[in-house]
Amino acid sequence: MEEIFKRNGFDLSEAQIKLFKTYLEELKRWNRVHKLTAIEEDREIVVRHFLDSLTLSFCFKEKGINIEGKSVCDVGSGAGFPGVPLKIYYGDKIELTLIESTAKKCSFLEYLKVKLGLDYKVICKRAEEVEESFDLVVCRALGKLEEILPLLGKLSKEFVFIMKGREVPEGYDYCKIETEDIKGSYIIFLQKTK
Repeated sequence: MEEIFKRNGFDLSEAQIKLFKTYLEELKRWNRVHKLTAIEEDREIVVRHFLDSLTLSFCFKEKGINIEGKSVCDVGSGAGFPGVPLKIYYGDKIELTLIESTAKKCSFLEYLKVKLGLDYKVICKRAEEVEESFDLVVCRALGKLEEILPLLGKLSKEFVFIMKGREVPEGYDYCKIETEDIKGSYIIFLQKTK
């Protein structure tokens, strides 16, 4: 695991690696019963969930955003991606909220919070029902861009980042992610106008 992070530009501390290892174990354990993710092989989980989540940090840098002290909301968090890996990476520098509407996934996220000793908030409802707003909203492709954008925009005070994988719709600002293990992945970026 350490090797995968390192060759993709993330030099993590022993404590961070330990948290990711626990996360991996718990995800696999819960997955056997609750089917939280379709990806089951260790290496694939590390690359396609953990590492992929952390690539957002490259986009923050590229766009000149200092994430320290920001409230970050992960919409449609599922089994915690990208929010929980970002929390492991940034620690107390960010204030994290996860929005997830599926009860079993919320239970996993609440359990994980205790197991990993991380401080974040889980809102177990549909994003449409959430009244709060956050500095920065992140999500992994929830659906059609034109359908989710108004919702994400409503939740965000400053920035929206949408991880779209290999597709880039025209007319949007984006970051292109190219690392050793993640090639040609796109993150759409929107800045709210004051």
